[in-house]
Amino acid sequence: MQHGPAVRRRKLGEELRALRDRTGLTSGEVARIVGWHQSKVSRIETGRSGVKTQDIRLLLDAYGDVVGPQQRALLEALGASAAGPAAGGDEARGRQWWHDYRGLLPQEYRDFISLEAGARSARTVELSVVPGLLQTADYARAVTRAALGGLPEPKVDALVDVRLARQAVLRADPPLELSAVLDEAVLRRQIGGPGVMREQLRHLAEVARLPQVHLQVLPFTVGGHLGLTGPFVIFSFPNIADLDVVVLDHLTSSLYLERKEDLEAYSAAFRAIQAHALPPRDSSDLISSLADDA
Repeated sequence: MQHGPAVRRRKLGEELRALRDRTGLTSGEVARIVGWHQSKVSRIETGRSGVKTQDIRLLLDAYGDVVGPQQRALLEALGASAAGPAAGGDEARGRQWWHDYRGLLPQEYRDFISLEAGARSARTVELSVVPGLLQTADYARAVTRAALGGLPEPKVDALVDVRLARQAVLRADPPLELSAVLDEAVLRRQIGGPGVMREQLRHLAEVARLPQVHLQVLPFTVGGHLGLTGPFVIFSFPNIADLDVVVLDHLTSSLYLERKEDLEAYSAAFRAIQAHALPPRDSSDLISSLADDA
């Protein structure tokens, strides 16, 4: 288990090394082309140091036609999430919208948003609350107040704005493909009161109709299941092999798992949980019924 930037740096280095190998260039030859010392190329390829977006672009330019436009965009996004303070902080991460909130958001949350923004798909299991990508503003505000008691209202409002801004990935071109399994407790827990829950449930039913959203409910009647070990998210990315990552949220931190055996275990767990959940249409019917009764 590693924190996000370290995982991203290593993955980025592996991909840049693979591209260089495809060109037939040595690290020393690449260094001469871009005007660096050979050791800098080596540090980037082994993930020992952060890298600025501008440096990634220089390397990709040196590799020419072996890099397609979509892969270039993804590698630049990966570099933004991999950059650390030693690589120039926010400058190294580009000008993504979430950095306007860098005085408010912990670095780990910004790393998570960066992964989410660059992913092709996300698979998530939630036991307690509606996933952030599917929350209404009032529900997000109630969750934030409950989780961060005593936070001044302006900061609560700013965190809600971030939550809503993240949801743009569901309507991007191409959109994030979201598969979510929600424990029935998520639908029945009265966060924010009956009115807030009613609107949240109606919103869930509406979002579930989006073609790239696959929403299922795990009913109480299932009893014990693998998801009881805790919520998780699996991000998958286009055009780069072996880049999936599992994110586990804890009270004070997030952990990122990217070993093959971890990914296989969590992918298998997600499939098993999905198999026990209600089909999407039945899930939507249950959500709508609960909204009417709220």
